[in-house]
Amino acid sequence: MATNRGTWASRLGFILAAAGSAIGLGNIWRFPYATGKSGGGLFFVVYLLCVLLVGLPIMMAEVLLGRMTQSSPVVAFRTLTRRRSPWILLGWMGVLTGFLILSYYSVVAGWTIHYLVLAVRDVFAASSVESIRGLFDALMSDPVANVGYHALFMGLTVAVVIGGVQAGIERWSRVLMPTLFLMLAALVVYCVFLRGFGDATRFVFAPHTDDFKPSSVLSALGQSFYSLSLGMGAMLTYGSYLSRDTGIPRSSAWVAVLDTLIATMASLVVFPVTFSFGMEAEAGPGLIFRSIPIAFSQMTGGYGLGIVFFVLIAFAALTSTISLQEVVTSSFIDLYGWPRRTVCLVSGAAIFLFGIPSALSGGSVFGGSMKALTGKSFFDWVDHLTVNWMLPLGGLAIAIFTGFVLDEAVRKQEFRQGTTWGAVYGVWLPLLRYVGPAAVLLVFAQSSGLLRLLGINW
Repeated sequence: MATNRGTWASRLGFILAAAGSAIGLGNIWRFPYATGKSGGGLFFVVYLLCVLLVGLPIMMAEVLLGRMTQSSPVVAFRTLTRRRSPWILLGWMGVLTGFLILSYYSVVAGWTIHYLVLAVRDVFAASSVESIRGLFDALMSDPVANVGYHALFMGLTVAVVIGGVQAGIERWSRVLMPTLFLMLAALVVYCVFLRGFGDATRFVFAPHTDDFKPSSVLSALGQSFYSLSLGMGAMLTYGSYLSRDTGIPRSSAWVAVLDTLIATMASLVVFPVTFSFGMEAEAGPGLIFRSIPIAFSQMTGGYGLGIVFFVLIAFAALTSTISLQEVVTSSFIDLYGWPRRTVCLVSGAAIFLFGIPSALSGGSVFGGSMKALTGKSFFDWVDHLTVNWMLPLGGLAIAIFTGFVLDEAVRKQEFRQGTTWGAVYGVWLPLLRYVGPAAVLLVFAQSSGLLRLLGINW
């Protein structure tokens, strides 16, 4: 086990890095889309309750395990249990989950670089509506571009992580996160003056009782869980670099607040643009790559706004890929004491190679053949495995281990260490033990199709 580990220089460094891990492409498109189609203001309220009652308690558990052991997932569970305990597999599952998600997430992140290039070249203004919509299909059918942008984004990720905790991750988080927030705030201010701003706020935040169903509650649960980067060891790993005089409850709460704030602000950008220029509000992820560029081509100042927008989502993607890479990197450093540079380069190359089939899933012969045979591309299979199975199982196991297996005296002492919020422990523990697992099981049952098999049509 490595004895010379990095630490955050300050509590702010941890908060910005952890918030960066949580804030990703899903905040920019999935939260606004889910809110608008699942009950508007009712969904928003339920989502906030899910963050408070489910997501935040599990996040605190992950950070607690990391800070207590000062180790990445595998070594953390090895430290807290006997050497051959099956709980160690939970640590390995976190590492594998981070590896798999990064292998295809960097492909999607690469698309943001492509669209940033298009925005800088002012391609949108010079193209017709149909031509802009066809740009994404053209990208999907270009294997060289997809693999190239995938390689570029993996290179950016490795370059940051290779610098270490303070000189790499924390330094760049202090630049990327404030810049991301300022860009998003500027876009919100601009969108306030668009003619569709009122319609957009009503679509997203007014209570739409007709659209709110039991499945909306499960959607809010899933969004809160996935949005906070839970169940894959990222928060545990970042928590392992936290000093013992930094309180867990307050720091974790700030991460949840920032994540929710960014998602809310994104709603005030995506939908005003959508409604002002007659785009399809139900377009989901297609809003970013098919609809929003059309709006930029038609609005005053669209050239500059398009560049800012795609820089914004590229930054959001990079802060997430950094944390995924760090989960893998820190695990092998802690297990074998290998140099950070070596681990970063080797693991980064392995992730890139494993991600090539995902990069080829769009329009290549490989991707088309696999989809014809199985109904899903390689990209779809990896996404389905990680999001619908591995993340819920990881979050559930974290909650059970911390709530029931970890020694009571040790757990209470670690939670109260370095914080004035020690009284929160009496509320946190029941939420972690009972509410969190029940909610995660519901999300798991819905996303995996178990509810449908049981005849529950939510």
